[in-house]
Amino acid sequence: MYAIPFLDIPPLDSAGGVVQLPGSKSISNRVLLLAALSGGTTRILDLLDSDDTRVMLDALRALGCRVVHQGAALEVTGFAPPPAGGRLGGGHAGTLSPHPSRPPEAEGATPKRLFLGNAGTAMRPLTAALAVLGGDYELSGVARMHERPIGDLVDALRQLGCDIEYLGNEGFPPLRIGRPQLKLDAPIQVRGDVSSQFLTALLMALPLVAARDIRIDVVGELISKPYIEITLNLLQRFGIAVRREGWQRFTIPAGSRYQSPGEVHVEADASSASYFMALGAIAAGDGRTVRVAGVGEDSIQGDIRFVDAVRMMGAVVRGGPNWVEVARGAWPLRAIDLDCNHIPDAAMTLAVLALYADGPSTLRNIASWRVKETDRLAAMAVELRKLGATVHEGADFITIAPPRGWRAASIHTYDDHRVAMCFALAAFNHDGVAVRIEDPACVAKTFPDYFEALFSAVRADTPHIPVICIDGPTASGKGTLASQVAQRLGYHYLDSGALYRITAFAARRAGLELDVAHEHAVAKLAQALAIRFDGTQVFLDGEDVSEAIRTEQAGMDASRVSALPAVRTALVALQQGFRRLPGLVADGRDMGTVIFPDAPLKVYLTASAAQRAERRHKQLISKGIPATIDVLRADLEARDARDSSRAVAPLKPAEDALLLDNSSQTIEQSVAQVLRWWDERQPFGSGRAAAGGQQ
Repeated sequence: MYAIPFLDIPPLDSAGGVVQLPGSKSISNRVLLLAALSGGTTRILDLLDSDDTRVMLDALRALGCRVVHQGAALEVTGFAPPPAGGRLGGGHAGTLSPHPSRPPEAEGATPKRLFLGNAGTAMRPLTAALAVLGGDYELSGVARMHERPIGDLVDALRQLGCDIEYLGNEGFPPLRIGRPQLKLDAPIQVRGDVSSQFLTALLMALPLVAARDIRIDVVGELISKPYIEITLNLLQRFGIAVRREGWQRFTIPAGSRYQSPGEVHVEADASSASYFMALGAIAAGDGRTVRVAGVGEDSIQGDIRFVDAVRMMGAVVRGGPNWVEVARGAWPLRAIDLDCNHIPDAAMTLAVLALYADGPSTLRNIASWRVKETDRLAAMAVELRKLGATVHEGADFITIAPPRGWRAASIHTYDDHRVAMCFALAAFNHDGVAVRIEDPACVAKTFPDYFEALFSAVRADTPHIPVICIDGPTASGKGTLASQVAQRLGYHYLDSGALYRITAFAARRAGLELDVAHEHAVAKLAQALAIRFDGTQVFLDGEDVSEAIRTEQAGMDASRVSALPAVRTALVALQQGFRRLPGLVADGRDMGTVIFPDAPLKVYLTASAAQRAERRHKQLISKGIPATIDVLRADLEARDARDSSRAVAPLKPAEDALLLDNSSQTIEQSVAQVLRWWDERQPFGSGRAAAGGQQ
């Protein structure tokens, strides 16, 4: 996951391969709550690990559930039942009939506070379940959760006699929940035209108190019907057989009681599948396909019907029981006019696909977008216009005409995971312009590894993959600078010096001398090295050699082996292979002159020999290694002379390199300077993105 301010995605060219999806958020949080309400132990496989499921798990633990990780599975033991013949709530006043499960809560205690982030799939169902069970609870979330309406659900629960108080604005969280005086003799009315999560919450909570038949009547048209299908399907698996009359009336039979199915598999997320189906539709040509593994066309999730929409737009789609495969067919894609009530979340992906269509596309019946993680209708309109599209936004529809000329854009994501994920697809534009995704870490809500999965399936022309080269003499601090710049940009990092250190280390281990007589033997060994970087760790053939290659002797050996032309040639291809999406920061002595001469930013980092010797002295002393500054300075000056006078790739700045003398700078200042230089080279850098947002 990219915990960085923004992620720049260069122009992408094609796509293909297999993508394994994470579990469905909608199914995961429903299964977690149903397991908690069932008593006994439920073994859950393929559960989504995301922000939303973590806040649900934290809440269930706080309420008394036992949660145990067993390898790839999660075991949830539900609330302990009250004593035989006891009443709901352990005999407290204002409670009703016996029931098998109830979260523990002490009499007279301060309210139990549950923080639910921005997870509507946790806030709404927990509100309903706790309100009918009774207790003393406060439910809150992030600022955006406190802007998401919950009044229609609260009104429905108050009809039952639930005690719910708004702690902030009327109709919105945070909430305080007390003890109910339940009245179950009349039908419960709930609006269906704001969010299907209100009905889902009631359907999941009311079996807890179904001493008699309980009827729910939906007022208005029910939106997002497929999510209710998910709820009904899962209720059935946990022993609750809801009777349904169309989409307007639902009856929970008297005597309903949750029963754990023992084991539950969570389907992969069909909403997340939409991004990769779209990827296939726009970029998997010339015999390539994008296969989505973990969910098939027989999925219980409504968003799987996204396959019908991409077929309408001209994509070629095949599917099986647990996979869907998509390739580009018609190009440009065909414009569509579609009622998207059945695919509310996946419809956002269609909005970006519309950028690649042969005319304006209209997505209708999407009013629910306005009460999601952000007002998605307004957000999508603003961000699509940045790319050059002509957009008309209505109360419950959006019309998108493709750009006549694509513009590089910095996409504001509104802390909304789906905005970030779908707009990443805009990097496959006709005009080869880059896209910046602000706050890419917001994808952790449902798909923490989304960008890694995306980059594993896409290709870019090598010149389009950005490289920042940071060269300089020994002990100039280029490794620290380069690794921190890479971390800030979400790019890969190449410590080329480590490659030479590893080569020297491996050669010494093989009994080879680092001289001209053994040059070709060392070069042959270098070609076969299996090297992997993992943060600050370096692995050779699976062995962590990080400490072994960072000794003073290893540094001197690296300088010797780097002077052997055959070895340098052997390592060129290896170094160039680190140029992978979304970009690379490489440090060394010839990154900008030899390895990546086309790099758009080259920095030559330097400092005086005296300053470098002082830094090295502090470093060695901190490790308990005796050293004197004069000796270190003499050694550095000797290395500089040797590196700058070698016949092959001598140490020198590239002609177009920017010089950075960090003798009097902190590392933070040097990082900031390099990032400023980099941003100035971006089409949306240095305030240009902000200006573009006003167009």
